[in-house]
Amino acid sequence: MTAENRPMLEIRHAAAPSSVETATTEELRARFVVSGLFVPGEVRGTYTHHDRMVVAGAVPVGTDVLPLGESPVLGEGPFLARRELGIINVGDDGEVLVDGQAHRLGRLDGMYVPRGRDVGFRGEGARFYLASATAHTDGETAVFRHHEVEPVAVGDQAGASRRGLYRYVWGPGGHPSCQLQIGVTVVADGSVWNTMPPHLHDRRTEVYCYTGLQEGARVLHVMGEPGRTRHVWLDDGEAVISPPWSVHAGAGTGSYAFIWAMAGENNDYTDLGPVPVGEL
Repeated sequence: MTAENRPMLEIRHAAAPSSVETATTEELRARFVVSGLFVPGEVRGTYTHHDRMVVAGAVPVGTDVLPLGESPVLGEGPFLARRELGIINVGDDGEVLVDGQAHRLGRLDGMYVPRGRDVGFRGEGARFYLASATAHTDGETAVFRHHEVEPVAVGDQAGASRRGLYRYVWGPGGHPSCQLQIGVTVVADGSVWNTMPPHLHDRRTEVYCYTGLQEGARVLHVMGEPGRTRHVWLDDGEAVISPPWSVHAGAGTGSYAFIWAMAGENNDYTDLGPVPVGEL
């Protein structure tokens, strides 16, 4: 394993709620926004000490296999020695190789890879979004075809929040994992809100990665404690870390989708606390 094909992981330390209320925009972005994920020929991302999640992008080039590899940030051994992995393709068709076996993923198709596996990526034009959590159990590799997953209809047009929730790995009732949950939400044309009212996951960190935005479009992402919220503007392919104490919601200037990934003490998808709009 050479330095050139090791994943590049930035470290973000956990932040206290009080650090958000007085932070500048630049400070908010430095602590919570993950940019520059999709670099051709590289695996690049961020390790956050909030529930020790890793979010990254993998962009293979040509016909070469881009290995997930290993990183000193994660300690000794391969990337998945003590971790599980969720993958969603946000680009053209490509392949994920798990222990040498190729799995083809189209746009917004997903995959779950349990700990201990060897992973690589192949396919010009593919862009793989990765979310990883620590794991102490074994599991089964699974592929999720976006068009085969029955979405859960959420929200309504009157509230500009109509959207389809595609759950890939989501705890009891879904594909089993140790603690990782991952899926895609597609906001309907004419709606803007991706979650309304906002909510808290007091026992889990959640990361949003926005995708499908047109050129020049943005999502205004709301975060912070109820009554003390702040916001950041996010571009296509940017992710934002929402610690357990932070609400999260976003409004787009055009149509879009987002990948949600969670990890923490409880992997029950419904374990959340809605926050009434009047308390914001």
